[in-house]
Amino acid sequence: MLASGWTRREFLLQASLAVLATGFARGSEPAASLATPSGRLRGELAEGVRVFRGIPFAHPPIGSLRFRPPEKFVWSGERDATRFAPAAMQSSRGMAMSEDCLALNVWTPQGRGPFPVFVWIHGGGFLGGRSSEPVLDGAEMARAGVVCITVAYRLGVFGFLDMEPLLGPSYAGSANLALHDLIAALRWVHENVEAFGGDPERVTVGGESAGAKLTGILMSIAEARPYFHQMISQSGGAERVGTREHSQRVSEGFAEELKNAGVKNVREAPAEELIALQHKFLTRWPEHFPLRAEIDGHLIPRLPTESIAAGSARGKRLLLGTMRDESALFIGAHPKHEVVAGDLGNLALPRFTDVAKRYHDVYPQMGAEELRIRALTAEEYWIPSMRMAAAHLQDGGACWLYRVDFSESSGAYAGRAEHGLDVRLVWNRPSAIAANAVEEAALARQMNQAWIRYIRGEAPAAQGLPEWPRMERTVRYTMLLDHASRVEKNPQEAELRLWNGVL
Repeated sequence: MLASGWTRREFLLQASLAVLATGFARGSEPAASLATPSGRLRGELAEGVRVFRGIPFAHPPIGSLRFRPPEKFVWSGERDATRFAPAAMQSSRGMAMSEDCLALNVWTPQGRGPFPVFVWIHGGGFLGGRSSEPVLDGAEMARAGVVCITVAYRLGVFGFLDMEPLLGPSYAGSANLALHDLIAALRWVHENVEAFGGDPERVTVGGESAGAKLTGILMSIAEARPYFHQMISQSGGAERVGTREHSQRVSEGFAEELKNAGVKNVREAPAEELIALQHKFLTRWPEHFPLRAEIDGHLIPRLPTESIAAGSARGKRLLLGTMRDESALFIGAHPKHEVVAGDLGNLALPRFTDVAKRYHDVYPQMGAEELRIRALTAEEYWIPSMRMAAAHLQDGGACWLYRVDFSESSGAYAGRAEHGLDVRLVWNRPSAIAANAVEEAALARQMNQAWIRYIRGEAPAAQGLPEWPRMERTVRYTMLLDHASRVEKNPQEAELRLWNGVL
């Protein structure tokens, strides 16, 4: 336990979110009014971009709607859309939070369109994050001809805890409330985006970290299928779902926290109290990441990769990749401690150890620190991503792979391409103070341009990047994004074989 009272994961989550919180100036701007099928909005117009913030896509999930699936919301009169909605309830500090959080933000070009649409799902370990992070300002994408949308969803016990053991059968499947939120947001986009100049038949859904994992799960859900035609997964995969038995054990564990705190009615307890109890629960639970989506037999009938391989995302395109040193963010750039269960994303510790001890045979030139980062990165991010790509290809889907090798030049993660660095690159918000700021700015422009071309329906490409071939069943063509990017066939092939049959 850290001195702050946060768990190590919670503390590092805040550190990673702080990296994204680079502010941007916004002066006085004229109003922009727009009529949508859900109601009229008053937003702002700035530098050729119309911005609408805090648009509700569902009724506030409060009162009798707490722990319930989202319900459609239509308003009367003109709604102020000039301010972001509060973030979902979480342990983070220094931000406005509320259960009334189911809102999205839209940046759209002026003109009639139709423009391609990009819907971004924020990361944060299913426990934190917000759709209004300054790094996620969509104005630049809008100026490039993309309707850019960032969406919120319920977090922690409000979005990923199965309440059936606590509240009865009518709450079955509530560990998937966050996914219901995202489907509701995508449905809202499908029904309303034409009013913003967007094309409802050209919607790309994507995200990073938890947002990428949720994107992978959405690929497997039949109910979500009509609302997007292609996907972007940055540091994701679709492995992190639990069984009904796992969800029930977690619910019973949280029920003990409620009992110890004297909370008799979880439906009426203050949201802040539930978040405080969530924190206590997370510090005591023996497994890694207990709060997660579940195979409920309805929304998620089986492992997402199994559904994807069977054709749940048939005909859709996928852009997918990871950072070379993802796990350095969580265990440090020079980790000294042995791997513990809390470092893992998917496996129990003994099974991971069986694989990790063979890493030295594959990379005999690497030291213990490097091997630890490499194995943990594979366990949580790289292997699940490769499994998802392979499943998508199994049904004939189109897939482009990448790995970001560009590393920090200074600071705590010097020499590492750590988890989250890609967000500021893709959104073209490079560091202005790094020793290699010029190189970072160049790569950020390239990645931003490649992502925008992909969102438009083209192959990812940018000036200065080599031609980016699609992945094939027998060849994993992978774009290695760095100072001098290059394409490699089947990178890390020997490492990949270590994981055969493990996840």
